[in-house]
Amino acid sequence: MEARLTQTKGARRRVITGGNAALELDRLAEAEARTVLIAPDDAEMAAAAGNEVDRLYAALSAVAPSEHPRTARLLASSKRKIAQKVIEEAGEVALAAVKHNNKGIVRESADLLYHLAVLWRRAGIDSSVIWAEMRRRAESMGIAEKLPKARP
Repeated sequence: MEARLTQTKGARRRVITGGNAALELDRLAEAEARTVLIAPDDAEMAAAAGNEVDRLYAALSAVAPSEHPRTARLLASSKRKIAQKVIEEAGEVALAAVKHNNKGIVRESADLLYHLAVLWRRAGIDSSVIWAEMRRRAESMGIAEKLPKARP
């Protein structure tokens, strides 16, 4: 029995037969295995994201004006000023999304998370309290839901 492998490149198809097909299958299997190791699952991505925000939050406690003057000024400003920055960054994320600018969404999302962490630090709210609230919501309503708005 002869092994056959069909490989598609664009609109063209190529059939590999015999020993070459087995070698090509092995090469593809190895490439797939490497891809699986590189692409973490959703839980790993969520943990990595939480870890980065936690790392940023912890670093904010050691900000020195000589090394990070902009962050030091922001931390020394009012909660109102920081909240305005959060609103501004959220708007920039939304604008990037409307423009279908994925690089802009990524860049502005990082800015938004930075400003949220600064707001939490300025308000004296530990990032672990945020994660605990997210876990509580996920356990009661599922991870893909948010709390319903309270009716007056």
